[in-house]
Amino acid sequence: MKKNSVLTYEDYVRGVDNLDPEQQLSLVELLSAKLKKHVGRKSGKHKITELDGLGAEIWNEVDVQEYIRKERNSWD
Repeated sequence: MKKNSVLTYEDYVRGVDNLDPEQQLSLVELLSAKLKKHVGRKSGKHKITELDGLGAEIWNEVDVQEYIRKERNSWD
């Protein structure tokens, strides 16, 4: 391997097969610990404004007044 080469995801995946089971387990533990730190930093909360425009494409071909009229008629 060249000194300044960058390993790809595929390189890592292929490399796992060259490890013995104990090394593979150690790698899983290392990755798990790193992920827990990363995931633990996120609050998991979202803002309602993140939903703005979500699904807007569904309404592109809809005549709003006709839709409202049909909905109101269905109430009776």
